[in-house]
Amino acid sequence: MADVQRRGRPLPPPPPRGPLGPPPQRIAPRLVPVDREKTCPLLLRVFTKVGGHHNVNEFAVRGKEPKDEVQIYTWMDATLRELTDLVKEVAPEARRRDATLSFAFVYPDKRGRFVVREVGSTFSYPNMRRPDNGSKSLSELKFQIGDYLDVAILFQ
Repeated sequence: MADVQRRGRPLPPPPPRGPLGPPPQRIAPRLVPVDREKTCPLLLRVFTKVGGHHNVNEFAVRGKEPKDEVQIYTWMDATLRELTDLVKEVAPEARRRDATLSFAFVYPDKRGRFVVREVGSTFSYPNMRRPDNGSKSLSELKFQIGDYLDVAILFQ
């Protein structure tokens, strides 16, 4: 009786059960290409290291970041392949045939501590038998202006 009535009024009917249809499809955000003639580029601070990524503690103090920094002016639609080619211009180790470049974003979390998040890798000299993440853009990888880019140069 308590289920059916509350203060003299009947309870509303329960919601219908059963399949609710297909789950909503997540539509990938449409990437609008940047007009590089009209859009101002952003400053991307790139830190390279042979053998692995930098330790997160090396970014802890502002102004005392690792010394192996390259500053690149680029746009949000820049791909990892474009960034690979730019790194190869300044880091001779990245030009080796067996080199793999691993990319990671370095950014502060909600508590202010830095986080290193790997986002992809490319081969120094790609081919169709070895697919990589070279076609991914910074915006696709959820890069935010102000993040650092840490590039590990690895050898197979």
